Amino acid sequence: MDPKEIRNLFPALSRKVYGKSLVYFDNAATAQRPQSVIDEWTRISSTCNANIHRAVHLMSEEATQAYEDARECVRGFINAAESSEIVFTSGATASVNLVAFSFGEAFVSEGDEIIVSESEHHSDIVPWQMMCNRKKAVLKVLHVDDTGHLKVEMLESLMTERTRIVCVAHISNVLGIVNPVEKIAAICHGKGVPVLVDGAQGVVHADVDVRKTGCDFYVFSGHKIYAAPGTGVLYGRKELLEKMPPYMGGGEMVGTVRFDGTTYAPLPLKFEAGTQNFAGAATLKPALMLAMEMSRDEELCRYCDDVRDYLLDALMKDDRIRLYGVPEDRSEKISLFSFTVEGVHHEDLALILDKMGIAVRSGQMCAEPLMDRYGVTGMLRASLAPYNTLEEAEYFVESLDKAIKMLR
Repeated sequence: MDPKEIRNLFPALSRKVYGKSLVYFDNAATAQRPQSVIDEWTRISSTCNANIHRAVHLMSEEATQAYEDARECVRGFINAAESSEIVFTSGATASVNLVAFSFGEAFVSEGDEIIVSESEHHSDIVPWQMMCNRKKAVLKVLHVDDTGHLKVEMLESLMTERTRIVCVAHISNVLGIVNPVEKIAAICHGKGVPVLVDGAQGVVHADVDVRKTGCDFYVFSGHKIYAAPGTGVLYGRKELLEKMPPYMGGGEMVGTVRFDGTTYAPLPLKFEAGTQNFAGAATLKPALMLAMEMSRDEELCRYCDDVRDYLLDALMKDDRIRLYGVPEDRSEKISLFSFTVEGVHHEDLALILDKMGIAVRSGQMCAEPLMDRYGVTGMLRASLAPYNTLEEAEYFVESLDKAIKMLR
């Protein structure tokens, strides 16, 4: 697959911004959607827009089939054991909140401990803080070093007999370093502690195998891997999900409802209350099929590595730039680069780059504790996808140089 041919699959990439060809380098926030995803959403919305699971008429059956086909596609993509372990949510944030509430209700008591890493997105910090406040538990932090690597060697000593779960990102949305989640899971399981992995970036850039990794929960959002927004996945080991109470009550998640008591539906419906985003969820299938096709193309992967290496070299050799997330080995670094420029505000840089047609992210990246760790108020982030080209990377470096010179 040629990157330029791939670009033709994504309508938004052909647009102009301020009269210039769009260079979209904000993929860690939201990836663009291919025509196959747009077509599937349109097909569901226009031909079988009906509540799933509940009716016997044809439109409902077709919508239900598309919804469950997507679930099976997700199961295969991450190698879960059963489709019942795949819960659809509105995104990674909703998935973490679900686990924080339901796992907390089932397994956390006063004085128990939860461990999160210092490089987590707010969505993998705040839900655990809320749960700890509710249950009177203690939140502990696994720190990162100056290069952006988790201090995994400190994890075992950080855990105690009161540790109930450890939560880490597969890949930080700021640092772009692939964390050793398989090693972390092994350490935790050696002490009988389950692990939640935030895979919002990992599902896009890593070969996810939840059984090989050994994680107990894995969460991600559809919009970061080419699917419709408002879609998300929670993978959970069946034996844990079965012991956890529902997060929300309502239609679809029930077995029987009586005023003297209610029973719940089997997995995964127990955690899917109400009318689901069935048109959006169905787009996970074409999105993941495209992601799988691209990840298996060795020539394309080599090209993407070349683009990553070009940007890594360009940013690291520029003494005006401080890069956060410096790899020990290039294979552990994805095409995501967060940095600051001495004497220049990150938002000013982003605004000038935008006028040059380049979309990047500026700010705290929903990771304020990590900003505090590095003593900055925000960063500039460029994050790439397989549809980004070397020519775009070269234009970005040239434009960044111009923007810096304008502001210094």
